[in-house]
Amino acid sequence: MKLVKQDILKALETISAPGEGQNMVESGAVTNVVTFGDEVIVDITINNPSLQAKKKTEVEIMKVIHDKVYEKAKIKVNIKVEAPAKPKNEIKGNPIPGIQNIVAVASGKGGVGKSTVTANLAATLSKMGFKVGVLDADIYGPSIPIMYDVENERPLSVNVGGKSKMKPIESYGVKILSIGFFTKPDQAVIWRGPMASKALNQMIFDADWGELDFLLLDLPPGTGDIHLSIMQALPITGAVVVSTPQNVALADAKKGVAMFQQESINVPVLGIIENMAYFTPEELPENKYYIFGKEGAKNLSEDLEVPFLGEIPLVQSIREAGDVGRPAALQTATPLEKSFEKITQNVVQEVVRRNDALPPTEAIKITTMAGCSAVKK
Repeated sequence: MKLVKQDILKALETISAPGEGQNMVESGAVTNVVTFGDEVIVDITINNPSLQAKKKTEVEIMKVIHDKVYEKAKIKVNIKVEAPAKPKNEIKGNPIPGIQNIVAVASGKGGVGKSTVTANLAATLSKMGFKVGVLDADIYGPSIPIMYDVENERPLSVNVGGKSKMKPIESYGVKILSIGFFTKPDQAVIWRGPMASKALNQMIFDADWGELDFLLLDLPPGTGDIHLSIMQALPITGAVVVSTPQNVALADAKKGVAMFQQESINVPVLGIIENMAYFTPEELPENKYYIFGKEGAKNLSEDLEVPFLGEIPLVQSIREAGDVGRPAALQTATPLEKSFEKITQNVVQEVVRRNDALPPTEAIKITTMAGCSAVKK
């Protein structure tokens, strides 16, 4: 018997395409049908890569052709698996109520001024009129309370919806929570990862943050357990990486960017900030001395194809301002104020661009990374 292509297609129209709401022909799953005498070849594309799905599809096609067209037909089914393409940086889920954007400030290396940058970003955002909070996630070296002159403060307990919650300390219009509020100044925090993660979760979910436009996370240096715990607990909007221009710092900053871009983490990198970009003496304000190298972080951002958010000079008053607890960005009509304003504007612009281009974030679920077990919620 000579088989007719149209008869084969008509028979295949009786098979539903899984998850499509259409039959195999309408959905485009059947890509080609070739007949020759009593032989027929059917090319089909499916999304499910499992062996069971392939076998089921093959059996269904052979059965329907034998039943509806010709019971002795010689049938060959070529199945191609094509998983649906994922958009780059696809992240889904619902934001935490009350908190619009969560921005992680990270560095691959310690001592590059990450906490200083976080403190000044928060102060500048507050000056711009945003509602801002800072979570000092650097469990082993909390410095945000010192930089905001609140190291002797202690959060109060407030009743919210029948539950007892911590009320963040407020300074210069910024809400702050840190492990430093719960330890003595000379007390070392000697905790294993799970205990540190539990403390962070309490400061995140057992706190009355209220309405915030931005919650900045001051992450510890490196790419370790605290980072994974934070990213598993919170839907992070994006990450900012801080580095100095020198090669030693850039090598670790590159790892920091790579951590966020890893497939199992997939947090958008908003950009890189170059701290201590050059030294300007007070008596020679027009001079620039590139002590740690020139434009290293800027070049790195180009190599990694992430935005360059700006540079901050190595100026004595930044250190002094941090030590006395008044962020340097609050110094009005100074080059430092302008520098931090420009960087903060760039961060806000990247957040807006990210929110326009990508769906909202969900907390990541890490289950396959070597040496790392998933957090059970």
